[in-house]
Amino acid sequence: MALNIPGVIAVVVFYLLILGTGVWAAQKSRKAERKCRGDRTEVVLLGDRNINLVVGTFTMTATWVGGGFILGIAEAVYNPNLGLIWALMPIQYSVSFIFGGLFFAKPMRDKMYITMMDPFQQRYGKILSGVLVLPALLVDVLWVSCTLLGLGATMTVILDLPFSISVWISSCIAIVYTLLGGLYSVAYTDVIQLSLIFVSLWLCVPFLMVNPKSVDIALTAFNYTYQSPWVGTLEAESVWKWMDDFLMLALGSVSFQSFHQRTLSASSSETAKLTCFISAIIIAVLGIPPVLVGAIAASTDWNQTEYGLPSPYIRGDHSLVLPLTLQYLTPPYISIIGIGAVAAAVMSSTDSGLLSATTIFSSNIYKAILRKRASDREMKWVIRVTVIVVGLTGTCMTFYTNSTLLLWILGADVSYTLIFPHLVSVLFFKVTNGYGAFLGYLVGLTLRILVGENTVGLPVILRLPGGTLEDGVYVQKAPVRTITMLCTLLTILLSSFLAAFMFKRGLLPEKCDIFKVKSPVEVAQEEETDRQGVALEPILYDCMVIQFLNKEKNKTDLNSFGTNTGKNYSCLI
Repeated sequence: MALNIPGVIAVVVFYLLILGTGVWAAQKSRKAERKCRGDRTEVVLLGDRNINLVVGTFTMTATWVGGGFILGIAEAVYNPNLGLIWALMPIQYSVSFIFGGLFFAKPMRDKMYITMMDPFQQRYGKILSGVLVLPALLVDVLWVSCTLLGLGATMTVILDLPFSISVWISSCIAIVYTLLGGLYSVAYTDVIQLSLIFVSLWLCVPFLMVNPKSVDIALTAFNYTYQSPWVGTLEAESVWKWMDDFLMLALGSVSFQSFHQRTLSASSSETAKLTCFISAIIIAVLGIPPVLVGAIAASTDWNQTEYGLPSPYIRGDHSLVLPLTLQYLTPPYISIIGIGAVAAAVMSSTDSGLLSATTIFSSNIYKAILRKRASDREMKWVIRVTVIVVGLTGTCMTFYTNSTLLLWILGADVSYTLIFPHLVSVLFFKVTNGYGAFLGYLVGLTLRILVGENTVGLPVILRLPGGTLEDGVYVQKAPVRTITMLCTLLTILLSSFLAAFMFKRGLLPEKCDIFKVKSPVEVAQEEETDRQGVALEPILYDCMVIQFLNKEKNKTDLNSFGTNTGKNYSCLI
């Protein structure tokens, strides 16, 4: 297959449009910086907390509708072992946005946090919260890698460009405009990108639906034609695992820094909540085209296409099913439009991942721990360097796997099992303290490793009930992620309560309280009480003497005692 020149030209035009929008937004960012009288890093990281409802909705939705979203849904629906029943990402993300809007958007925005890790630093201190930052950084790097992998695979199939060149060019474009304007560039380019995603995806659908090489997807939904029905099946033994996967994406997404970056940058708390609710509707609509692509691929006689037999699944190309479907089942100009949709989706998520990781590192590690007095100028350079490092790291990781779905799920797994329980406890349970957070982190990480994850080659050490041996490998059927999350949350709360009880009741010496369970107010009150107790000791002694002599009704002895002590007690008899 020769290089697709028209496709390359179309992609170049698209990239220039995105880059131009990013440059324009960067100028807007610089104007906001000049007007800002406070912390100028907020202008770069949060758009000066001035993102309106329209732009906020675009950037929130575009962040989640990335390469992993589009290619991952199509891959899952097409995969005979999964199907639609296992590809409910649009519904899961809608639930996530609604849940986040109801419970997280307002309290986080009202307290003017810069990152979702700020409440951790306020409650636990800088060192422990610095350790908790690491999973959040890992999630963002996986996010960047996942989105770039989707674009590289699509361009390789349709444009016949080398995978590495496609990935590096896309990564560099995203890094450049993120460097130029921070959140302003990311948000305003998301407006262009989401518009292109919406139009391009829905434009491709009619051509796919009427192509003569596929049968009616309504017939193949529940009937075996060329492969198993694309709706999929849910066996009784897999119900717990299905629920586990659903909750992982529905709740785990709330603990993504990218989500909180959008709510924290909103112009008000109400705007933040409305942004979540409107985005929940739009993302469900945008999930329909990739579902249809996967269904059409499962309903296609690939022997009638230039791709030939065996099918993409048998060849191991199921992760490329979306670009393959566009390439072989639509006219060339439509497949090029499809490339634009995927490229837009990838860019919109890549820049969000870059900025998200940069925000956490610069705010919660560099300025909070390494350089507390860093100037605005120094912080701008830290932000720029971090964007480059995260971009390069995420880009390099794309060469170690060929499945966007794998990276997507792995990132959500880390977020759900390690970050979500900590975020819930620190925001909604006042008893939470550093001891509970430390033990919860250890328990959660250890348990997640022990229960294993076959998809990434992590062997099962702790076998939970209900599992089975498949080809000599133990497969967990229990909801291991949810069990890990709940164990982490319970460990945090119980350990926090016990630690607070033991220190406040004096069962453990105060000098051992490294996480300062007692608040400064409580310590000050105790010290004041001690000082008052010392001052009252002479008075209490005199009162005891008076009470004794008063019982004896001996005024002479009392006057004599008063004379010897220099005090007059006779009036008290």
